Amino acid sequence: MASTQYFIRNPEETYFLTMTVVDWVDVFTRDAYKCIVVDSLRFCQENKELILYGWCLMSNHLHLLAAAQPNFDVSDIGRDFKKFTSKKIVRTMQEIPESRCEWMLHRFSFAGKYRSNIENFKFWQDGNRAKACVTPEFAHQKLAYLHDNPVRARIVETPEDYLHSSARNYAGKAGLLEVMPLFG
Repeated sequence: MASTQYFIRNPEETYFLTMTVVDWVDVFTRDAYKCIVVDSLRFCQENKELILYGWCLMSNHLHLLAAAQPNFDVSDIGRDFKKFTSKKIVRTMQEIPESRCEWMLHRFSFAGKYRSNIENFKFWQDGNRAKACVTPEFAHQKLAYLHDNPVRARIVETPEDYLHSSARNYAGKAGLLEVMPLFG
């Protein structure tokens, strides 16, 4: 059975994106790695015209409900984000004490070993499972899905209790990133 492909066909549409760590390795259990993702998303908002409607960083993947300002491309922003964060996270793993560092770096090295486009380590899986939010109902469904992710994982009781998510913003609390409210 052929696998379903997800592509960003219209760079100015809103998309539900999922970026997953190679082998679903639980990298984002350490604050240092989570901060890299949050800081990089903020940089993309401020410098690459990323519009965030929602986001949630779990232990091994990141969900975004995002778009780009006109004349910018969500696909290009995602590519640059993944390239930068993969290098920065691997470099941080090599610099700070981490009990699983050797094992994780081995996984990422092996994943990139036979790929001509990978220099040393492959951190993110290929693609971002982009799903166009062609209706407001679909966008709201995906927003609820990503906000409920930490609840389903039994990390928190309510979505707004999870720090690394836009659920806080939607509940009127201070979030780590600014988000554009999703209406409609």
